[in-house]
Amino acid sequence: MTEPLRVTWVQPEDLLGHELRQASEDGRDATAQATTWHTSGGPPSPPHAGASPHPASPALRALALTLLDELASLPQPLTDHEPNSLREITQACGPVWPGPQHAPKAPPDSEADAPRSTQPAPKGSATPPPPRASAGTSRGSGGVPPVSGRGGAGEGTPLGRHQAHAAWLGRAAGCLLGKPVEKLPLPAIRALARAAGNWPLTTWFTARNVPADLLAAHPWNRRSAGNSLAENIDGMPEDDDLNYPLLNVLLLQRYGRDFRTCDVALLWLDQLPAGRTFTAERVAYRNLLSGIEPPGTARHHNPFREWIGAAIRADVHGWAHPGDPASAAAQAYRDATLTHTANGVYGAMFVAATIAAAGRGPLGAADVHACLRAGLSVVPPRSRLAGAVRQAIRLARSHPDFDTVVDHLHAAHGHYHWVHAVPNAALLAAALTHADGDFTGSICRAVSGGWDTDSNGATAGSVAGLLAGHPDRLPERWTAPLKNRLATSVAGFDGIGFDELARLTQEALRP
Repeated sequence: MTEPLRVTWVQPEDLLGHELRQASEDGRDATAQATTWHTSGGPPSPPHAGASPHPASPALRALALTLLDELASLPQPLTDHEPNSLREITQACGPVWPGPQHAPKAPPDSEADAPRSTQPAPKGSATPPPPRASAGTSRGSGGVPPVSGRGGAGEGTPLGRHQAHAAWLGRAAGCLLGKPVEKLPLPAIRALARAAGNWPLTTWFTARNVPADLLAAHPWNRRSAGNSLAENIDGMPEDDDLNYPLLNVLLLQRYGRDFRTCDVALLWLDQLPAGRTFTAERVAYRNLLSGIEPPGTARHHNPFREWIGAAIRADVHGWAHPGDPASAAAQAYRDATLTHTANGVYGAMFVAATIAAAGRGPLGAADVHACLRAGLSVVPPRSRLAGAVRQAIRLARSHPDFDTVVDHLHAAHGHYHWVHAVPNAALLAAALTHADGDFTGSICRAVSGGWDTDSNGATAGSVAGLLAGHPDRLPERWTAPLKNRLATSVAGFDGIGFDELARLTQEALRP
């Protein structure tokens, strides 16, 4: 008998369990749907993988589709605290939003202004970017200090090539550090590192001298064990945490900073293999192919819409607007709403604004704590993500031992899926705060806290690398194993060097 194909992250019977979990988090009363599902033999959501081990019967799959529709129609009690349109987000932030002049120019969530063709551009075709709007001003207000620090109107100096190079290297090193322990529970991460004499974490994970029974009990991430341990690193292996920033460089090349959400979709259909998407991105990709247009792509049968995926795409939006967190957040919003809603979008805006503040000038012009304040300034203050980030920063300031900080965060947010935006944003903020701008401390703390280890390590490395401002200011033990080589399935870029990526990035970011 032929083995059934199990495509991850899209099977209705798997989505339903995740949607029930999402409903419990966003306050919808899904008691009736949960009872129907479980009494009919429906499985819970897979705890780690993207699909349950066995396919459901046709009747159970049909029931899952029906219940997904019912769940989507339930009242949303958290809407006032967690709005979805950019205009409502800026209004929720109130005077803390860094510059009211950056309110959106079009109606919230509007894609109505002459949507472009949904056919991908032919390979090699030249698509001239639309005219770029002039940059606005970015003065902080309402308790958040100005982040441009230049005293004049407009954005800061465009990101320099050395800054971009350091940010790319930092992102890669942090991602690579977290790859072998992705999906592992926190006690397993600590046990493996301690057995190797690497706790608190200060360098790459290794299997050397780790007892065989411990490795058997806590196996490394299956996809990463062969290319992300100290003994086998040979350049930067492919990872979606690097693919998406690369795609967003192409996005700015093709469409400019005034791209729309549908342009992100067109680029993906043209450049991104469907098999290299996961969670919310895979569901949105499926929705695009089913004829659903943004922002419906983020909402239709997409229980991953508040997970971390949009945040790992946000770096380039911050790099595009150094010193201007509001514009960076608005640009990240247009990207994020292809796949995410509410806290999933806020996670991207938080990262983009934090990075924009980190890139505002030469070395020493920004500190990580001001950057995090800028990131919080663009997030609705009564949202779950904002509350978690504020708590994480307080904890990091209160406890000299980072393990204690992490234990508190896991106690507070352990009910979330390990890829959800809320706990991961909190851990990222805690790691950056506790490390106080130090590169090694930032990526090691972010990874040592568990949850989405490679994504948190990547973003922490991007922020800390940008604060360092130059590749030579990053420790060689982190950059040398990358061998100036990135593997990627983005067509035409496999094996590209990080120095070349920095050059392409700088060109794409030119006003």
